[in-house]
Amino acid sequence: MENFSDKLLPLLSQAEKPSRYTGGEWNAVKKTHPVRARFCLCFPDIYEIGMSNLGMQILYSEINSYDDFACERCYAPAEDMAALMRSHGVPLLSLESATPVRDFDVVGFSVQFELLYTGVLYMLDLAGIPFRAEDRGEEYPILLAGGPCAVNPEPFADFFDCIVIGEGEGVDSAVLSLVAEGREKGWSKREILRRAKEITGVYVPSMSEKGEKVVKAVYPDFENAPYPLRPVVANTEAVHDRAVIELYRGCASGCRFCQAGFYYRPIRERSPEKCAAQAKEIVKNAGYGEIAMCSLSTGDYSGLYPLMDGLRDFVHENKVNLSLPSLRLSSFSGDIAQESRRSSLTFAPEAGTQRLRDVINKNVTDAEIDNIARAFEAGYDSVKLYFMLGLPTETDEDIAGIAAICARLRELYFKARGRRGPNISVSCAVFIPKPCTPFQWEAQISFEEMLRKQNYLRGLLRRIKGVTFSWHGAESSVLEAALARGDRRLSRVIERAYALGAKFDSWSEKFDWDAWRQAFADCGADMDRYTGAIDTSAELPWDFIDTGVSKRYLLAQRELAYKGVTTHSCREGCNGCGANKLGRCTII
Repeated sequence: MENFSDKLLPLLSQAEKPSRYTGGEWNAVKKTHPVRARFCLCFPDIYEIGMSNLGMQILYSEINSYDDFACERCYAPAEDMAALMRSHGVPLLSLESATPVRDFDVVGFSVQFELLYTGVLYMLDLAGIPFRAEDRGEEYPILLAGGPCAVNPEPFADFFDCIVIGEGEGVDSAVLSLVAEGREKGWSKREILRRAKEITGVYVPSMSEKGEKVVKAVYPDFENAPYPLRPVVANTEAVHDRAVIELYRGCASGCRFCQAGFYYRPIRERSPEKCAAQAKEIVKNAGYGEIAMCSLSTGDYSGLYPLMDGLRDFVHENKVNLSLPSLRLSSFSGDIAQESRRSSLTFAPEAGTQRLRDVINKNVTDAEIDNIARAFEAGYDSVKLYFMLGLPTETDEDIAGIAAICARLRELYFKARGRRGPNISVSCAVFIPKPCTPFQWEAQISFEEMLRKQNYLRGLLRRIKGVTFSWHGAESSVLEAALARGDRRLSRVIERAYALGAKFDSWSEKFDWDAWRQAFADCGADMDRYTGAIDTSAELPWDFIDTGVSKRYLLAQRELAYKGVTTHSCREGCNGCGANKLGRCTII
């Protein structure tokens, strides 16, 4: 086997950021003894972003915990490095051992976001691996995909041999074990895939049959699920450079636009004792100066105060900052603000009026928004607010409500602090109808309406001092919606877009709208078909997946939305979504 380390080394001095490609990070695992099977875990974006992904760290740690398996990593090279690699005949390599990605037994991609699809093809191209599963013979590795986008894998299904639906812990290692057995016994790739299909959560696109269901994988014991207590520490500053503690999975709130809140049910919490012990161990092993509490709604975690009590002395003695992500206004308190000493706090009201918050089941009242004053009293001068434009039934009055909230917060700040107003950052995404939500049948607003709404809100916010406004691009929002609800036909569109130069689509400066429009046109695909309203009786591309949450429940929630009726939190009693059949919900 050719040694590419010698070829790679001279290129590093010519790369914009050599540290992205050197490997050798603190806590990285490089196995030199013989193993039964080797897994290359790939992230279709650059190193700094991929190194911030908790799922990658979890799977890397879990697979390497087995003595007879080895897991290595690979991230998408920046374009400058890719050009150097191509000109010098260097294929895509793993970080740990500089092994060509195509030489591994299994290559797994974490697909976190629809705009990463061309990133997968970019990495396969650099690796010298054919894009489509049907074009790969026995000499190529088994290609595996997983991550949030597996909730509807059809747009990228033709590129992969297997796709993990649901949680990867235990499933990825089971696939790797099967591949090892198959290699030892001389099984064909087809025989390996036939057996892989029997693993809960594994979807084999080439062997799918009409009417056949794939049940989402749920790790049975979340309290003791594999967790990276010795995380790999990035060689260069990562987007999120901190210890991460996963408090729980799923969400009790049931916001009707939120895919993660439904897809990651049943809701399972880790004990505060376990979380505190993990946090201390990670800081000890990785030297981080910050601990971030990770969940969809940290303030709703039932063990939050015991956890903070359990970490209080540790963070003070070790000069470690305790970080809270976006908080639910209904669960926010001044005590939390005092414990998390950051420059700003983040909240997500999502909508500007009570009427629209009821439609989306965002159980937040105007009085609770006023509760942000407690952050001002605790000494905070900056607040970040997340909203969404284009939600079902939204009117201009709802948009004006966003500006009204900002004006009200300035008043509250002055009352609390007696001086000029706070810094308020308003960020607005465009509503995207996503699979596995009550709004999965809704139409996305038109491109022209997106621009109109953004301009209307920008004009209102300009009149309020201390407010900065950012928004998601209309073009990328349209594409994300089309890919989110796409079918198998879109694999040709993705290939064509990549051929036309599309890559790093989630970066605004790299996003090539013209390439994507041309790709849809060249493939005879109508983008509007995927972004428009869907009849509730229509068969959906992802209907073959059993996520636990029933379609009947989603339809019932949609009806309640149009009546403006909210549903109580799962913490107040089970709402009967159906997810309990896949695992026990630990909060009820």
